[in-house]
Amino acid sequence: MTDRRPATTLTTAFDEANTDPGRPQATPVATIPVATFEEAYAGTPPWDIPGPQPAFARLAWSGAITGRVLDVGCGTGENALFLAARGLDVVGLDASETAIAKARAKADARRAGAVFLVGDALELSTLGRQFDTVIDSGLLHVLSDDDRARLVASVASVLRCGGRYYVLCFSEHASIPGPRRLTADDLRAAFSVGWALESITPTHIEINVTETGTWRSERAAAWLACFERV
Repeated sequence: MTDRRPATTLTTAFDEANTDPGRPQATPVATIPVATFEEAYAGTPPWDIPGPQPAFARLAWSGAITGRVLDVGCGTGENALFLAARGLDVVGLDASETAIAKARAKADARRAGAVFLVGDALELSTLGRQFDTVIDSGLLHVLSDDDRARLVASVASVLRCGGRYYVLCFSEHASIPGPRRLTADDLRAAFSVGWALESITPTHIEINVTETGTWRSERAAAWLACFERV
């Protein structure tokens, strides 16, 4: 039986790193350590919902996600598995061995063609692969300023010219406990060199919250941004 610990187990760790969630640029913060995610994936972390994030499902339905796809920070693989079921060539990568083990088990059970790898999102060039689309569901917003810049450069190293990077992150309007909030200006600044902004759209991230042991879904205000590699 899955150890379904309260969602506050990890959001407390996020809040300790995010000293001023209403002002994401007010103070430097540390990237959440991998060990924290390993602990979270021993149970069901808040962001691990039973299906794709609706924002990415809508992109897939619209035909916006194409070609060879990398899901960076894929967790237990729901977004990647959804895309693979639609016939896309998908690789999911996460630093958490526990998350990847769960993703591979899901892929086997569903007979899905997604490939899941344990790896460092900040060193994607070591994959030796190129992609047409990269999706990021809640990775960018857990990184420090320095590591955010490293992630953007890392994605650029594996995304073909003309390829698109879709980022889903908490916005400054999110009212729940959690990681950093990013403004639209933060996103523009992070992708100011080597990228063309296509869109930044208000949306939401679905998360799991618990009350008296019963899990339910809640929405957190977010941005869905699309940047083209130029």
